[in-house]
Amino acid sequence: MRRDPYLMAALASAALPGAEPTRVQLLDGDGADLDIALVEDDGGTRHVISVPRSPAAGADLEREAAALGLLARLAGNPAVGVQLPFVVPAVAGSTPLPEGGRAVVTTWVPGEEVDVTALGPGPLTASLAQALAVVHGLPGALVDDAGLPVWSASEVRGRRLSELDRAASTGRVPPRLLSRWELALEEVRWWRFSPVVVHGDLDGTRVLTDGRTVTGITGWGSLSVGDPADDLGWLAAAAPTEALEAVLTAHAQARHEPLDPALGARARLAGEMALARYLLHGVALDDDDVLDDATVMLEDLDASLDDGDQLSDELG
Repeated sequence: MRRDPYLMAALASAALPGAEPTRVQLLDGDGADLDIALVEDDGGTRHVISVPRSPAAGADLEREAAALGLLARLAGNPAVGVQLPFVVPAVAGSTPLPEGGRAVVTTWVPGEEVDVTALGPGPLTASLAQALAVVHGLPGALVDDAGLPVWSASEVRGRRLSELDRAASTGRVPPRLLSRWELALEEVRWWRFSPVVVHGDLDGTRVLTDGRTVTGITGWGSLSVGDPADDLGWLAAAAPTEALEAVLTAHAQARHEPLDPALGARARLAGEMALARYLLHGVALDDDDVLDDATVMLEDLDASLDDGDQLSDELG
C-alpha cells in the first residue's frame, strides 16, 4: 500500500531538519517497489524522497545512495579530474524507518524528459553522446572501491544467458525471441569488449534536457562497470536508426577510440532483453499486472520483427 502525502512530508521533514514541507506530489515509482514524492519546502527548494516498500527495494535504494556518493566525491576531487557536463542528484538527508531501512532524500534535478522517438542528428544527440562518453570514462577502480558491481565481458554475457534461461522458464517469451537472443549470445566475437563504467538503467525519463543539451541524469542505482551497450539499449529500442548511429559515432570520437563494430548489435540486444528483465521483475514481485504488461510488450516486439531478421545482421 502506497504511503500518503502526509506521511511522505513527515519523513522528508525528519530527513531534512529545519525544512518545512509546504507541498508534496506523489510520483510514479516507475516499476520500482518504492514510494516516491516531490517535496517543496517553505523556501521553494525541491527535493525527492524515496521510501522502500520491501527489503529488496531498500537494498536498491542503498546502492543508489552509494552511487550518488561516489559521483559527488568524483566531482569534488580535483585530483581525479572529472567534471560531469550534467547535473546528478545529491543525497541531502535520510531518516530510519520503523520497519527497518531508511528513507532517502535527494536534490531535485530539473529538466525535460527526452522524447527518444524524436531524436535525430543534431546538438541534443551530440550532447547525449558526450554525456555517455564522460560516464564511460569514469575511473572503474573507484566504482569497485565503492562496493558497486564490476563485471568482466564474459560475466556480462553470462548474466545475459542467465536472464534468458530464467525468462524462458516463465513460458511467457515468444519462442522466436528466445531463439533470436540465444543466437546473439552465441556470437562470441561480440563479447570481446573493454568494460567501462556504466549508468546501467538509462531511458528517456532519466535523461533530462533543455532541448539542446543533456542537463541532468537521474536513476543511478545500477551504476557499475560493465558493457557500454547497456547505456545504449534504450536508444536502440526506440530511437530512429540515424540517431543511434550518430550517437555511436560521436561516442567513439569523444572516447578517442575506434568504433566497436558490435556495440550497436549488443545495444539492440540490451534494449530487447530489457523486456525480459521487466518480466523477471514481475516474477520477483509476484505482480500479475507487471507480468501481463511485460508479456504484451514481448509479444508486440515479436510481432514487429521480420522473418529472418537476426541481431547479427547489425554487423553486416
